[in-house]
Amino acid sequence: MGVPSDDAVLIQKGNKQGEPHVITVNCPDKHGLGCDICHIILDFGLYITKGDVSTDGIWCYMVFWVVPHSSSPVVRWPSLKNRLQSLCPSCSVTFYLNDQPSNSPATPVYLLKFFCLDRKGLLHDVTQVLCELELTIQKVKVTTTPDGRVLDLFFITDNMELLHTEERQHHLCKQLDAVLGDSCISCKLRLAGPEYDCHHGISSLSPAVAEELFLFVLSDKETRSQALSSDMTKLKKANVVVDNSLSPAHTLLQIHCVDHKSLLYDILRTLKDCNIKIAFGRFSPNSKGYRDLDLFIQQKDGKKFVDPEKQNGLCSRLKVEMLHPLRVIIANRGPDTELLVANPVELSGKGRPRVFYDVTLALKALGICIFSAEIGRYSSSDREWEVYRFLLDENCGFQLSSTLARNQIVDRVRRMLMGW
Repeated sequence: MGVPSDDAVLIQKGNKQGEPHVITVNCPDKHGLGCDICHIILDFGLYITKGDVSTDGIWCYMVFWVVPHSSSPVVRWPSLKNRLQSLCPSCSVTFYLNDQPSNSPATPVYLLKFFCLDRKGLLHDVTQVLCELELTIQKVKVTTTPDGRVLDLFFITDNMELLHTEERQHHLCKQLDAVLGDSCISCKLRLAGPEYDCHHGISSLSPAVAEELFLFVLSDKETRSQALSSDMTKLKKANVVVDNSLSPAHTLLQIHCVDHKSLLYDILRTLKDCNIKIAFGRFSPNSKGYRDLDLFIQQKDGKKFVDPEKQNGLCSRLKVEMLHPLRVIIANRGPDTELLVANPVELSGKGRPRVFYDVTLALKALGICIFSAEIGRYSSSDREWEVYRFLLDENCGFQLSSTLARNQIVDRVRRMLMGW
């Protein structure tokens, strides 16, 4: 008969302050479901302390122990349950007869446009409001005028799919008014038109900047601005072992890697994009800053990984995606200083959650104003990337032309993105 849809996702709150909450998902399986669940958990500002996943290819059972991350002041648990349940395939008999995804209509994109007086931390404060209201930023264009005013264009989608209602729009405007206050000159919301496609790409990147962002290779002698600070050299360390001796039908992947807040998501999105099926997985708790993960996997055709070339390719891909899921650099853009952050886009087209939130929070903490900002997609090395570009205001406590200051900014932004 299957499980009633309301019971497909259960959330058990922790009994004490700081005790993990337990998320249980019990529903029909589909390719990449574990990745999609971790994507939403990360989007809600939660950190996975441990997890268990098992499936027979038809039905799956997943348990995740989560705690709110320190940078996430609000977690809307009922909304989280609704979002997770929306991912679960139908529990009806029809699902087994035809598990092909339906062609659902595209989510409408809205343009939020406001003009106001600039101040430090403004961009992050607006971003926090949007995140707390479950509005996803698809694209953004921020411009500061010479007289200290800022024009912001946010292209957003509503995860609750209610932004067409007057009540939802009024609530958004009320929350923004509380943040912007008297500094707001105008604020408008409407369905996005052709201008959304115009802002889909990004301004051209110089060949040198593009190479540094997208052709990054792990090296013991890293001299570029992606180089890690001395206390973070442990990021270079990750072990991925392939073992075919323990199961007649599955290959065991044993992973040992430095911990960060999106580690499980980065592993599962990599396997999803490589069309790798997971039968069982265990994500162990943090031990001295590292995590261990055991995964029993198969290729798309149901066979084990026995080809040494395929094994090496998978291990190398996992190491890069685990150790450097985001690229952070500072470069010159004419006479200005630009911070660039890039992350690979899933083959499904999904970008990475909360990147804009984390970067603007880090810059706010550093006391750095953002002169302009934009988000766009860029294709390189047969992959699509999401690129975030921030022109930094020179009037801050940092000498932006200094290599030391630039390294400090890159280090702080990376730490925020990784959850350290």
